[in-house]
Amino acid sequence: MIWPFNQLRPPRTPPRRTIEAIYGMIVAQAREPAFYQQYGVADTVNGRFEMIVVHLWLVLRRIRATPDSAPFAQALFDYFCSDLDANLRELGVGDLTVPKRMQAFGEAFYGRSAAYDLALTEGDEALAMTLDRNVLYGADIENARRIAAYVGQVIETLDGIEPSKLRNGEVRFPAPPAA
Repeated sequence: MIWPFNQLRPPRTPPRRTIEAIYGMIVAQAREPAFYQQYGVADTVNGRFEMIVVHLWLVLRRIRATPDSAPFAQALFDYFCSDLDANLRELGVGDLTVPKRMQAFGEAFYGRSAAYDLALTEGDEALAMTLDRNVLYGADIENARRIAAYVGQVIETLDGIEPSKLRNGEVRFPAPPAA
C-alpha cells in the first residue's frame, strides 16, 4: 500500500536515471578535449580521474547548498564509486585489489574536495595553486590559473540553477575557454 502523504514532499533521493544523467554530464564535461589539448591536463587515466573529481566536486558543492540535499549528494557520490569500481575491473584489476584502490580513490576525492573548498575561501591564486598541485602535478601554474578561472565560471553557472531543476537533473557547464 502506498502511503498517500509521501506524495506531499519531494522524494529524498532522486531517481537513478537522474543520478545517471548528472553523472554522465560530469564525465562528458571532464572529457572535453580542451582540458587535455590546451590546458595541459595529462590525457591519462589519472588525468581524467582528476578532471572527473573537479567536476564532481563542483556539482556536489552546489547540491549541498540546497536544503535536504544529503541523500541526493550521497547517491551521486555512490554512483561515482560504482563507476570507478566497474572501470577498475574493466582495466583488469583483481578482486582482491579493488577495495584497496577504491579506498585510495575515496581518500583522494575527499582530500581534494577539502583542499578545493579551502582554496575557494582563500582566493583565486590559492585555487590555482591547489589545481596545479592536484590536476597538473605542479607542472604548469599558468594553465592552472586558466582552469581556476573556468572553475569560477562553473560555480557561477551552477549557482544559477534552481534547486528544483538541479534535483531533476538539470546541470549545465560552460565550455572551457579556448586558448
